Amino acid sequence: MNQEILKKIIGQDYTKIQQDIEVFLKNAVSQNKADGVIFGLSGGIDSTVVAYLSAKIFGKKALALVMPDSTVSPSSETGDALKVVGELGFDYKLIDIAVIHKIYSNHLEPDERALGNLRARIRANIIYYYANLKNFLVLGTSDKSEYSIGYFTKFGDGCADLLPISKLYKTQLRELAKTLGVPNNIITKKSSPNLWKEHIAEEELGITFEEIDSILYCLEKRLSIEEIVKKTEIKKSFVEKIYQMNENSWHKRLPPKMVVENMDEINRLISRIENDANI
Repeated sequence: MNQEILKKIIGQDYTKIQQDIEVFLKNAVSQNKADGVIFGLSGGIDSTVVAYLSAKIFGKKALALVMPDSTVSPSSETGDALKVVGELGFDYKLIDIAVIHKIYSNHLEPDERALGNLRARIRANIIYYYANLKNFLVLGTSDKSEYSIGYFTKFGDGCADLLPISKLYKTQLRELAKTLGVPNNIITKKSSPNLWKEHIAEEELGITFEEIDSILYCLEKRLSIEEIVKKTEIKKSFVEKIYQMNENSWHKRLPPKMVVENMDEINRLISRIENDANI
């Protein structure tokens, strides 16, 4: 893999990025007359970065929900989440969703992937319950890498009012995490949605986030698949896979389709979504 592309991706002003996110969140909460923010905290890098940003900006007006399923979630992951809460000192709730998931599954046809995604949707239900209760806005914890390829559960961890880190690739997020003072063991751990036992993102995807980010970066530059293969020195099958994942997951990043009178209305909707996601 061509390391020069990765250097370009990572070489950013992370102090400025942090400041931009802080302004974005403050303005959004104020404009929506919300009383604070709420988010799911798993102990992984994405949600931990959101936790550090939220604690700095909102303090006691930030609420973290730690929601493991004790039948599949590693105890170490929950332990990391609780350590983050202790370090930052904001409010949190620890809710084991295992019983809830079990009740659901007793009435549903068995399927590992569907039941795995159900865990994410249960968590979204609980987050929005407390958001409703406290007049809080929900912060999404998807980074640009996962968001761009649709590696999230629709109406699960994809549910959010604000997306504070969706403009940062995973490799960039790791650098921002260093700026924020996130513990190194969280920065270097393998990302996992924890939808089933031993669920590791890179193993499921079959490609590293360094490779994913390099491919997405080139796609953003409007390079063809052949040009990306040549520039990144990444296998063509990997490039094609990420390209297809990006193309096939647009429905997860856009609102439900509706009948419109003309393309101008569609373009206005897309433009509004893109602007709302900017930090």
